[in-house]
Amino acid sequence: MSPPCHTSALLLVFMALAAAGAQQSEERSCDVIGDESSESQMERALLKKLEPLSHMRFNVTVEKGKTENYVYHFRVCREVNSTSHDFGGLVQTNRENGKTTVIGRINETQVFNGSDWIMLIYKGGDSYGSHCSGEKRRAVIMISCKRGVTASSFSIISEEREKEQECFYLFEMDSSVACPAENSHLSVGSILLITFVSLIAVYIIGGFLYQRLIVGAKGMEQIPHFAFWQDLGNLVADGCDFVCRSKPRNAPAAYRGVGDDQLGEESEERDDHLLPM
Repeated sequence: MSPPCHTSALLLVFMALAAAGAQQSEERSCDVIGDESSESQMERALLKKLEPLSHMRFNVTVEKGKTENYVYHFRVCREVNSTSHDFGGLVQTNRENGKTTVIGRINETQVFNGSDWIMLIYKGGDSYGSHCSGEKRRAVIMISCKRGVTASSFSIISEEREKEQECFYLFEMDSSVACPAENSHLSVGSILLITFVSLIAVYIIGGFLYQRLIVGAKGMEQIPHFAFWQDLGNLVADGCDFVCRSKPRNAPAAYRGVGDDQLGEESEERDDHLLPM
């Protein structure tokens, strides 16, 4: 093989390996149960809403005496262990012997929501042994609204395995992604207040410019309808004076001070006996 052909072959091999590596490194995401065409717009929107949590990992440890000691690993719409390619979105690990059990798989996902919560369900987990008629395990994760928190408080609530069918593991966590959009609409009172303030601003600015540029007013006369507002202020002041005065205007004084005229009269009376007869 000639050197150019050998080089081309090596390039093709490297490109094929790079493409295979990129395909393997791309993580799988949630696949809603059913055909892709049967997915509703609501389900697609909810999965998109959960995307900010996809890069996070959650763990919770459960100890029940000496017989049950487990760690639960959870990821939102991603595989817990992408190298195993088992689609496990929620996996249980026995801390005693290291055995792993897939509780639910992301390729069998259900998702729906309420006003302030999102419920994520992974089905198709490993089969039960002696419980629940040997059906496959299922994980139910309740994500509740908590504003200002990306994700926290992941915990297991219970495991229902005493029934014949429809057994499940129930988990819960808090996240802001489950919160409804905040209503930013203004109230009627706010709209009226803004309108009123805007009209006052237009009246003052427009009236000031008219008085100054058209009428040619100076000083305080530039205020629109200055005489009217001056009279109104006087009327308000009179009304306040009338209502708030603590005693009538014509009420006699309770105490009269000694004036100079009184002192003068009394001094003259005192000096009368000193005059010669």
